[in-house]
Amino acid sequence: MNTPPHTTPPHTTTPDTATGPQPSAEPEPVFSVRGLWKVFGPKADRVPADKELGALGAAELRERTGCTAAVRDVSFDVRKGEVFVVMGLSGSGKSTLVRCLTRLVEPTSGTISIDGEDVLSMDTGRLRELRRHRAAMVFQHFGLLPHRTVLDNIAYGLEIQGVGRGERRDRAAEFVTKVGLDGLEHRRPGQLSGGQQQRVGLARALAVDPEVLLFDEPFSALDPLIRRDMQEEVVRLHQEEGRTMVFITHDLNEALKLGDRIALMRDGRIVQLGTPEEIVGAPADDYVRDFVRDVPREQVLTVRSAMRPALIGESQAGPALVPSATVHEAIEAVARTGENARVVEDGRCLGVVDRAGLLGVVAGIPAGTGKAVA
Repeated sequence: MNTPPHTTPPHTTTPDTATGPQPSAEPEPVFSVRGLWKVFGPKADRVPADKELGALGAAELRERTGCTAAVRDVSFDVRKGEVFVVMGLSGSGKSTLVRCLTRLVEPTSGTISIDGEDVLSMDTGRLRELRRHRAAMVFQHFGLLPHRTVLDNIAYGLEIQGVGRGERRDRAAEFVTKVGLDGLEHRRPGQLSGGQQQRVGLARALAVDPEVLLFDEPFSALDPLIRRDMQEEVVRLHQEEGRTMVFITHDLNEALKLGDRIALMRDGRIVQLGTPEEIVGAPADDYVRDFVRDVPREQVLTVRSAMRPALIGESQAGPALVPSATVHEAIEAVARTGENARVVEDGRCLGVVDRAGLLGVVAGIPAGTGKAVA
């Protein structure tokens, strides 16, 4: 997502490997997942318990055991207020993974906690509370009730919670406005476009005020223009509310646009977890490299990747950019002014980007190496 060169994008996070002063202690993650497996088939629990079986490829595992390992030994944390994207092709295990977080699908082994509470040990009552109040799901298929109006569909989750009719309709009306459906609150789903129906589903999830929003490929059935509008709607809502989100998608551009961090899955495993800049700028292996090959690097990488030390006199001249500005923004600034751009943070010049450095990033040549990225 393009942002003005002098402002920090609200959904940008510092890479785990960043240098410089760091907080003394990380806050408790919202979701913490360790060694998670989901195996379908007979005697599924033997697969994660046996290293030899767990190491088998999908075809050989099915042949030997009749089992399919949809999620294999996955570990990650979801931080408060971030958009955590799980991305992968069809069959990679991403949708199974997100359903495991609230036990819509029961994990085979591993641990899951929310705010430090063990999800796998929750009884029926606690699990119901988790799904109704703490983590709301937005699915690809809208699941709207055809006989109810937009307003009453949005209020449905509140009705399940036992909120009174007047209060729940008042709260639903707030979210009609928040997702841009003013004037449509008395229509029924059959009178709405696909994008409008998805907005109703989003508003229904937001209305119950969950701690975490879980999105399972919610926009994949929409046409490209409506899909882009809905992506921008998610970005806007996240900027306004700072709500924690876990977003599942098979679309790399969607992942790069929405994600603070991205977990890229293949055959049930996470093959790389990092910021969009880390995924595009430093692919972990050939699979990831092929995935990001056609991504415009200048739209994702920041000016830190093109920066060099300032020479005498350069720290006071030229347009100023924040460190999180993209290379694309820097190219615009340098082209517009004809001067090198300064990277400035808290009034201090961190370095300079010039034409050679910017062209090197676009060409895939790491700063100072003279060698193109394979």
